[in-house]
Amino acid sequence: MDVLTLQHLAAGNAWGAIWPELALGCLALALLALEMVLPREAHRHIPAIAILGQIAVLAALLLHFHGGHPGREIFNGLLLQTVPGQAMRVFFVVSSILVCVLARLTLARQAMPRVEFFHIVLVVSAAMMLLAQSNHFVMLFVALETVTVGFYILVSYSRQSSPTLEAGFKYLVMGALSSALLLFGIVLLYGVAGNPALPGRASSGFGYGEIANFLSANPHNFLASVGIVLVLAGVAFKIGAFPFQFWIPDVYQGAPTPVTAFLAVASKAAGFAVLLGLFHRVFFPYAWLVVPVLSLLAAATIVFGNLAALTQHNVKRLIGLSGVSHAGFLLLGVVASASSSLAVGAVYFYLFAYLLASFAVFGVMAHLAGADDSDQELEHYAGLAKDSPFLGAVLAVGLGSLAGIPPLAGFMGKFFVFVAAFQAHLYALLAIAIGGVVVSIYYYFGWIRKAFFDVPRPDGEPATRPERTPVGAAAAIALGAIALATVVLGFYQGPLGRWLSW
Repeated sequence: MDVLTLQHLAAGNAWGAIWPELALGCLALALLALEMVLPREAHRHIPAIAILGQIAVLAALLLHFHGGHPGREIFNGLLLQTVPGQAMRVFFVVSSILVCVLARLTLARQAMPRVEFFHIVLVVSAAMMLLAQSNHFVMLFVALETVTVGFYILVSYSRQSSPTLEAGFKYLVMGALSSALLLFGIVLLYGVAGNPALPGRASSGFGYGEIANFLSANPHNFLASVGIVLVLAGVAFKIGAFPFQFWIPDVYQGAPTPVTAFLAVASKAAGFAVLLGLFHRVFFPYAWLVVPVLSLLAAATIVFGNLAALTQHNVKRLIGLSGVSHAGFLLLGVVASASSSLAVGAVYFYLFAYLLASFAVFGVMAHLAGADDSDQELEHYAGLAKDSPFLGAVLAVGLGSLAGIPPLAGFMGKFFVFVAAFQAHLYALLAIAIGGVVVSIYYYFGWIRKAFFDVPRPDGEPATRPERTPVGAAAAIALGAIALATVVLGFYQGPLGRWLSW
């Protein structure tokens, strides 16, 4: 490679365009440096520095939301900046801030390293931001593996807990399997797209645009079809779609509560950002294959998630399996995006509503969990609203939004997705989704009923529960803001709706 070629490649490296990711990376390194130079008694302030640093990044992102040249390819086509991609940057920073707030509660109850946890969360968040902007299969795989390796560590972070170590091992095995499927699919696409005997041959075979051009020129290639299905299977693992959801209950239960929240919200959102990018920028010439596959996954995911959640008494398993059903609703939006202009914005709006509702619930869970983070039963919530009206109200708002009860943000998210499905004439899937909403109301309101009414146990014995953590000022502000935003977003979609409609 000559000097002129290197200079041409270097000219496409727009480092200023990825300043939020660089800022999070520098902040992550700064936390480790502070741990080395500060006296031990000052280490308790490092989590607050991590949170304040992320709030500064979030404020700068919001102030310069339209300054990223939407639609511009950077780093020689590795990344593509779009308005939804910019919105997902905001999404991941908000998720990271809330995970760090929850981690301050959880880590205080256990003898575990603290600074390293916040460092990994920052690195994973930066990788998710790059993942949502990926425009090249090499970039996709590297960013995805960075996220996955970070979660391997976070899921098994409580090393003294057997359920946590078991969850970490299962997530490691399932993550390796999903990465293998994804990589095998990418290799098949790379190989077939580089075949000189076929029309539309790609020069490199890894760029989204090149693969899309090849698929357009070869609309029914068998190897390309197999590669597409394998890539979709790899992504389906990440979002927890049926039949690739079997890792979710055990991993969600065993992981520390902040990590469970991170997996349930940010990891799922990153998976759907990738799926939408692949569908519309790469696989759309094969919509005849992708739409039926995703439709089948959506229907099975909604049915399985809701029916499996009905029998759960451990709240972390319940929220995990109900999250499977939410993945089905989001898949419905992805399928509808093939022919509905509303669908893409509806999916992203649903993700923001899901973020608010989920973190409201996880925030309450973090206050009620004891030293054994995996032991969180519905019985522990008996009389919560009487003992702590604030936590009871936040829980009701979060669960009500997840159930899709008006006028909360979750209702509007489901409404937009259902309207998009109706526009796309997906009547059978829409009927299954409405049935799923009805079923979900049963188990979500069973949880609310337990919190607001002291329902006696069948054996008449009082429930034993861990000591509840008092609500601190920072947690109260965060949970109050989340609950308020959930209500306000249900009435007024405002700037968020305008961003996601572009």
